[in-house]
Amino acid sequence: MKIYGRRLRLTPEEEQIINIHRGITREYQEKIIHQKIPKYLIIDIETIPCTVFVWGLYKQRIPHDNIVTDWCVLSWRAKWLYEDEMFGDVLTPDEARSQDDKRILQPIWKLLDDADVVIAHNAKKFDLRKLNARFWHHKMKPPVPYQIIDTLKESQKILGTTSHRLDYLGKYMVNRGKMDTDFDLWIQCYRGEQEALDYMFEYNKEDVVLLEEVYLELMPWIRPHPNYAIYAESLVPCCSYCGHAELEDAGIYVTQANRYITKRCQKCGGVMRERHTDLTKQERDNLHIPIAR
Repeated sequence: MKIYGRRLRLTPEEEQIINIHRGITREYQEKIIHQKIPKYLIIDIETIPCTVFVWGLYKQRIPHDNIVTDWCVLSWRAKWLYEDEMFGDVLTPDEARSQDDKRILQPIWKLLDDADVVIAHNAKKFDLRKLNARFWHHKMKPPVPYQIIDTLKESQKILGTTSHRLDYLGKYMVNRGKMDTDFDLWIQCYRGEQEALDYMFEYNKEDVVLLEEVYLELMPWIRPHPNYAIYAESLVPCCSYCGHAELEDAGIYVTQANRYITKRCQKCGGVMRERHTDLTKQERDNLHIPIAR
């Protein structure tokens, strides 16, 4: 292992262990490089559709007074990044028929409250806004703020793929897509049919597993990306994307007022820059900055 950049002050015991270890193992990473493992939560939710009164099928603007039954959270799944354990819950048949999601929202609220970063596909427009709406409905307090990685938005910014749906990205990146569904499944869940509820819960699980794989493919391309090292309280310079400590020189990054050495992670391929400028004091003093407008 080669350590680049400015090193923090370590104890003699930590220095000795770092000098001994040359390969990176998870145990070594947890005990020496990082003081803790950041909590990156991957989530996916499904909702029961609304029922409304309408007079036609096309060009309808439906007023809220026409709502017969409103939507609610049908099921959810979540897991911590890199971990095997899967969390989740789904409505019972009686809860589905009465649109009562209060019971299943308690554990997902606790996970969000504990998370440093939350990852979801269409997180900002759907999953997190829907959850927040139901939290408020049940008079629950807001979770502690967390950073959000929306893989839909990041894909749209980064890639010119034909589609940005999770099913397409899964097939494009990792050669597998989502489980088969149709609208009848949601109708059957609305009616509280147990077999449909069980299938939806499994569908939810497969979405989370696929989302994790897609996120890991996108991760080194995301800019800006939450800084893993800050949450990990890293003891030595490490990758700001994945926390790996094997970094190599990758050239320079230049702004209008400064120049920085960049590093590339040997595990995930992410590129980051050092915090301190590569310019000397004389170079900084001689520097003029272009006028913005």
